[in-house]
Amino acid sequence: MLKRLLFFIALQLAGAALGFSQGGPWGAVGGTFLAAWLWFGWDASNAARALAWLRRGGPSDSPHLHGTWGETVDRTCRLQRQHAQALQASEARLQTFLSAIQASPNGVLLLDSVGRIEWCNLQAAQQLGLDAQRDHLQTIGNLVRDPAFSAYLTQGDFTQDVLLSRPTSAGAPALQLAIRLYPYGDGSRLMLSRDVTQLQLAETMRRDFVANVSHEIRTPLTVLAGFIETLQTLKLSEEERAHYLDLMAQQAARMQALVQDLLTLSRLEGSPAPSRERWVAVGPLLARCEQDARALSQRVLPAGSTPHEWHFPDEAMRNAAGEIAGDEAELYSALSNLVSNAVRYTPAGGAIEMQWQVQADGSACLCVRDNGPGIAAEHLPRLTERFYRVDRGRSREHGGTGLGLAIAKHALQRHEAQLGITSALGHGSEFCVHFPAARLRPGAGSALSGGPGRKR
Repeated sequence: MLKRLLFFIALQLAGAALGFSQGGPWGAVGGTFLAAWLWFGWDASNAARALAWLRRGGPSDSPHLHGTWGETVDRTCRLQRQHAQALQASEARLQTFLSAIQASPNGVLLLDSVGRIEWCNLQAAQQLGLDAQRDHLQTIGNLVRDPAFSAYLTQGDFTQDVLLSRPTSAGAPALQLAIRLYPYGDGSRLMLSRDVTQLQLAETMRRDFVANVSHEIRTPLTVLAGFIETLQTLKLSEEERAHYLDLMAQQAARMQALVQDLLTLSRLEGSPAPSRERWVAVGPLLARCEQDARALSQRVLPAGSTPHEWHFPDEAMRNAAGEIAGDEAELYSALSNLVSNAVRYTPAGGAIEMQWQVQADGSACLCVRDNGPGIAAEHLPRLTERFYRVDRGRSREHGGTGLGLAIAKHALQRHEAQLGITSALGHGSEFCVHFPAARLRPGAGSALSGGPGRKR
């Protein structure tokens, strides 16, 4: 500012001196006025250029000015660049924040004070059936037409979640969403939605499991208590006493089998995966399964009925089956459960087949087939659930606990194997286990076929 004032005074003095030299005192006065107007015109021109630049331009096209106006333009350019950098940094932070919200597994919606959607992430759009562009500034209550959600909005108590059930594709379970609103700012609300479908299914399975275990144990306990009361209060013959004791032993064995299966499941779920350093010969496993199947067949078939027809790998085929990396007890438990199921549900005279086949890629497939009554298609997806029975009465009649296939599934999954089940009513059932090549290695004579073997 001092330079500006000094420049103005210097210009006035120069004008006065020039005017005095030309016209005396009155010439000095005229020169002073002329210098003042020249300075005013030059200053107004600079101001006009600076104002025009401020109206239309940015730091890149600033005018080249001198003096105070030049410094003003330079400082303004510097402020504009700083502002642009700060704005760019804020935009980058905002995009990073929005990207993080987009990556969230939960749905996120921003609602204004009247419940209109200002922004939502992709997860919220998928869960609630929204379109981020089409439904922008639409009222959330008009888009999510669920009575529970409408009541939640009306009551205004957002201290708890509200659970909504959303339809999905045909055959899939309904999507369960936990939704909660969080007020913020001047009446705005943050809406979060969480997919709790698996949590709800797990809770349902837990309740069913507790109910099933309670029922399975209560039934034999009730029978045992009744027999004990009978033995304590009635005078029985030795034959009657022996009969009741035999029935009590059966119920005790049933409870013992149930507890043993529950402990097996607990051990499978709580222990580390089987090592790949321990190798188990497949041949002896198949031989043990065959022995167990024949022994079980004699127990479950009525006396004098036609025996089962067996198709198991012979000794040469068992020797060629190779080895599996894993735990022998778990593998035996899984395979014996598959074979015992076939024996229990195949009527007298029916055929039971076990086949071990090595595939071209080094993997292997073990199949257990029977020509029993078969299973309806709607039951197949749930056969490996704990305590799931197609026919509860028939299952108990054959002495099953309802946990055999669940144990087999867990044990096989721990060996990276997959259990496949195919069946049709009246055409028998097939349970096939696919072992990955990484868990197998050939044994002596592995070039031999692993087919079903001889009929015996």
